[in-house]
Amino acid sequence: MANQNQNDIKISANAFYLPDQSDEDNDQYVFAYTIKITNLGATAVKLISRHWIITDSEGKVQEVRGVGVVGEQPELKPGESFEYTSGSSLETSVGTMRGTYQMQRADGSRFDATIPEFTLSVPRVLH
Repeated sequence: MANQNQNDIKISANAFYLPDQSDEDNDQYVFAYTIKITNLGATAVKLISRHWIITDSEGKVQEVRGVGVVGEQPELKPGESFEYTSGSSLETSVGTMRGTYQMQRADGSRFDATIPEFTLSVPRVLH
């Protein structure tokens, strides 16, 4: 899934299940996801922080906030992209993730870039 918001930031996500790190008998499902952030605007931006909303199929919500992503606060010049892979675990075989990145322009002004909702799912669970 991809989203381009009003601040010319395009965010795409791709999630996949990690069966070797999961323990399905004890309701622990581990997923990895790769995020690509592209600056389509005319000025440089820096990713300051993240806010994730992770929801499992039973409606349980986890919120995660933190500085940067994977230990970095990448700066993206016009036309540049940053890609990273991280992970999340659920107590159900299906869930969703969505959120925002707080971005800062070169002039110091800040805005939220929306991370489009994407699905975490064990293969063959959803049709």
